[in-house]
Amino acid sequence: MIMRYAVGLDLGGTSLKYAVVNEQGVFLYSGEMPSLADISRDTVIDRLKAAISDCIGFAALQSIALCGVGVGTPGITDENNRIVLGGAENIAGWENIPLAGILEKETGIPTLVANDANAMGLGEQTFGAAKGCTDVLFITVGTGIGGAVIINNKLYGGYKNRGMEMGHIPLIANGERCACGSVGCLETYASTAALIRRFEGRCRKRKLHTGIKPDGKMIVELYHKGDSVAIESLNEHWDFLGHGIAGLVNIFSPQRVVIGGGISEAGGFYISRIGEKVKEYSLADCRVNTLVCAACLGNRAGMMGAASMIFSGNIRNDSEITENN
Repeated sequence: MIMRYAVGLDLGGTSLKYAVVNEQGVFLYSGEMPSLADISRDTVIDRLKAAISDCIGFAALQSIALCGVGVGTPGITDENNRIVLGGAENIAGWENIPLAGILEKETGIPTLVANDANAMGLGEQTFGAAKGCTDVLFITVGTGIGGAVIINNKLYGGYKNRGMEMGHIPLIANGERCACGSVGCLETYASTAALIRRFEGRCRKRKLHTGIKPDGKMIVELYHKGDSVAIESLNEHWDFLGHGIAGLVNIFSPQRVVIGGGISEAGGFYISRIGEKVKEYSLADCRVNTLVCAACLGNRAGMMGAASMIFSGNIRNDSEITENN
């Protein structure tokens, strides 16, 4: 069997991570550079081109043939994994960009693009915590809440790839206003940012922990020390997450619910508490085959998932690279 190799890129608002990956998930080469996302879309595109060029240079030195480039990017992409449609608040002007075609024209290598959370989910399903599973729910908990749904080994995004905005499940009727314009969204109550905000609110009312700026790690540390505010805040956080995830389990009945994001690395207790809440709020017949677990690929998940899009065979051959900038 001939080993295949691809470039995987993980574009963020601060940095651009990239790697040459083989189809077994082994990194042969990797790098990172500032994404310069606050400057302009053209600047970001130039950074992507530079990262791909770096990988092409490595591949040439090693006599490796690259079969494609996968890009995980903030925002919504079209159903053909070719165009960034919009929705990326952390990259200036990042909308209506035929990104795959632009990069193909520059490099001559078949290219696919996907939402960054979708790429991370694919990485965990192909190489990580959900390896071997066909039906997976991936959720990343951070400043917001994002994720991916994989059904029968394929990403599901709804019609025209416009769905799967997990962070915006309406959780609380007449709740707090969300940045999306709605009220009571899951990420407004269950994200790490929400955990910190609600912890701070409790501290102000009780005049506790004044003069410090908390983060998720600190709240977890205080929890382990028996701090009442931290305990109350995390218990509420798990309850909110449990409700949201249980609803998704009732709909999709996945084999794995994979939890990613920085706070998910707090330890096994964190994932266990989410699992307990999911069990409490979901239907027994829907969760009978479901395991809640932590993501295991860390900051490599996006690159590995982006590369896995190429290995899945969902790419065009060289003669089909005709899309213009």
